[in-house]
Amino acid sequence: MRESSIQVCPVPLDQQPVNEYEELKESWFFRWATLEKTLFFRKIAVVWSMGWLITSPIAAASFSPSKFVLPFILFSNLGAGLILALILLQLFLGWHYVSDRLKKETIFYEESGWYDGQTWPKPPEMLTRDRLIVSYQINPILGRLSRTVGLLVLFMAGDGMVWLCF
Repeated sequence: MRESSIQVCPVPLDQQPVNEYEELKESWFFRWATLEKTLFFRKIAVVWSMGWLITSPIAAASFSPSKFVLPFILFSNLGAGLILALILLQLFLGWHYVSDRLKKETIFYEESGWYDGQTWPKPPEMLTRDRLIVSYQINPILGRLSRTVGLLVLFMAGDGMVWLCF
């Protein structure tokens, strides 16, 4: 029998990094980061608005909107920003996890449970393909999420500065 140069991948399909990437890309929540700019920022605006609706009653309990308009608005903005920051953090961590799995030279996988983990070295072709996916597909997503978090931090810092000056 001739030896085959094709190496069979023992990693279960759902644990292969490229399949995790495809699953993440098609996921309802994580797909947000792949949307075009206007749709992405529309989703971000909706999350911020919902956060504002959640935090404004808390702000109203602390600062009466009829007497303390500016503190009420600032506190609501900071609360909504915190909720948005948590959503962006979840997006970033999910994409970063898949990026790390794709970049690694070996794949860690579980055969039947947490107690029997194995590693499998990727063949050079698979490693090259995975790293190209990271470079051209995932890095732009991580960059967009980082810039969005930066803008949110600037916005929240501005709110905090106005709070301190008030």
